Amino acid sequence: MTSFAPDSIVLNRKLPLWYQVSQSLRASILGRSAQDPLRLPTEEQLAEHYGVSVLTMRQALKELEDEGLITRHRRRGTFIEPSAARGAPVRLLGSVDAIVAQQSGMTTRLLDHGTEPVSAELSEYFPDLTEVATYHRLRSDEKTGEPTNHARNYVRPELAALIDPEDLVRWPMTKVLRDVAGARISQITDTVEARLADPETARLLQVPLLSPILHYTGVVHGEDGRALDVARIQYRGDRFSFTVTLDAH
Repeated sequence: MTSFAPDSIVLNRKLPLWYQVSQSLRASILGRSAQDPLRLPTEEQLAEHYGVSVLTMRQALKELEDEGLITRHRRRGTFIEPSAARGAPVRLLGSVDAIVAQQSGMTTRLLDHGTEPVSAELSEYFPDLTEVATYHRLRSDEKTGEPTNHARNYVRPELAALIDPEDLVRWPMTKVLRDVAGARISQITDTVEARLADPETARLLQVPLLSPILHYTGVVHGEDGRALDVARIQYRGDRFSFTVTLDAH
């Protein structure tokens, strides 16, 4: 049986190899034509193709398996899921300082803040709370004044009590949580997916209704594993790109 042929990649030795390989193979899978075979080469063949160890290749494949892009069958091999689509979320790995630096060069306007009940959608992040503090901000390009994204943050009340809303005009929420509220951050989980602009987003970002946007969800976890902040940000797809710094240590 003929195997799918992934694209080649030049690896950056300063970044985690398994992550680079998984993202390269992911792009090859999502960009394949309908005529391409679904069977992947063996772990050994893929490891040789990318110039990495079999262990590294195995970790990269597990990432794609967890995302639902491939299935692995003992003795039969590894196969691309026929339903694998381009719209699958991309998880970004980075340092806290990289997240803080992400909003540099932007002007921020605080649209509103207050409290609201924990919705069913937020209950998975805040199962112990009935109410969270909310902040809604609009960010614009510092030079042109053009809106680039609008953000809603949902924060634990005990941390919100330590935050001056004006701090959120000057700094990103992650920096405010860490440096102002004194939160001890252990992990940040980022997810980005493509969506279409709803009426509010279209109005705030000055884009046509149903135009492509990037929808970002960021969850900041404390040392006890609890979510401290959930950010939901809508980015203009034609004006914004993600730059992620990865720490291999």
